[in-house]
Amino acid sequence: MIDAILLAPYYFALKFRHFLFDKGIRKSTAAEVPAICIGNITVGGTGKTPHTEMTLRTLLSMEESAGKHFAVLSRGYGRRSKGFQQVLTDSKSSFSGDEPLQIKMKFPEVTVAVDADRVEGCGFLCHPDRLKTSKKGRRCLNREFLPADIIILDDAFQHRSLKPALSILLIDYGRPIMTDHLMPIGRLRDLRERANAADVIIITKCPSFMDEETKQEWLGSMGIRDFNPETLQGTNITGRKQTVLFSTIRYCDAEKVFPEGDAHYIYSKRAILVSGIANDTPLRSYLAGKYKIAGHLAFGDHHRFKKSDIREIDSAAAGEPTALVATTEKDAQRLREIKEVPETLRKRMFQVPIEAAFLTEHETVIFRNLLKSLL
Repeated sequence: MIDAILLAPYYFALKFRHFLFDKGIRKSTAAEVPAICIGNITVGGTGKTPHTEMTLRTLLSMEESAGKHFAVLSRGYGRRSKGFQQVLTDSKSSFSGDEPLQIKMKFPEVTVAVDADRVEGCGFLCHPDRLKTSKKGRRCLNREFLPADIIILDDAFQHRSLKPALSILLIDYGRPIMTDHLMPIGRLRDLRERANAADVIIITKCPSFMDEETKQEWLGSMGIRDFNPETLQGTNITGRKQTVLFSTIRYCDAEKVFPEGDAHYIYSKRAILVSGIANDTPLRSYLAGKYKIAGHLAFGDHHRFKKSDIREIDSAAAGEPTALVATTEKDAQRLREIKEVPETLRKRMFQVPIEAAFLTEHETVIFRNLLKSLL
């Protein structure tokens, strides 16, 4: 109610937009191949990239995936390029955005592309030959890739013009949408009721163990009833069947950001954290369990590092000559592009990769079966 009163123009604009799509006045187009949408209705920090990577790992591990070609399509937030662009392992984050580049670096065999127009982007991924004849396509710098058999849409839940075969909504365990509000009062960029349109809801960043009572509280707060623990499906207030899963974030062994990285620093007792993400609290907590945090330089989400930032980081590192300089995978994509990073700092800078994983093996099997049905 507070949204409707204080943010009436924004609230009713969203209501009217969804009304047009729901009534078919504005059209939703399905891609020519199965498209999996992974998104949220909040501003940043729900774990879209780790869950996109988890979906890719799951698909690539299946026998049914043999001979199939997978693609990831992202908006490419913060990029300076225009239109549809293919992302390569030697692309710059300024060209592609840091998250698409991170995915391409981890999955070089997968086609990764960026395009704000998801319908157009899916068309190019299904028909690469159109890039040579289309006016927009001719702007693409790299056009050599195989037609996609399955497309994963990173951060496309709001893009009603494209109808996915499977829509996955991510909700941060620490920031429930049921008690949140529309921006700028809260962190919602869309209506809470849009959660009812998802095929799958994943509660992300959960504690590594959750009892059934806590899970039932979540289901109740989202209005999901008649939940079947075998199928992990329940019915929401609109009568739609939804699968609800719970996932957590796991931190992996630190990896060097630059080739010059010296692994001896991993065994230091102190660390300096450099972060430019929406929420670095989990990473800070993880590092605090392994190191004494001797310094923390926090920048804005998707921060484009400058020479002055490097000087600030180098100055902090100089004050702690034995400390590891830790950062995130996303930040590492941007830091690698700064030529002015001193060699002494390159030796000490390591990224801490993360992976999304479900809390139980049963959830993993259910998710795997959902993806298998698309193959």
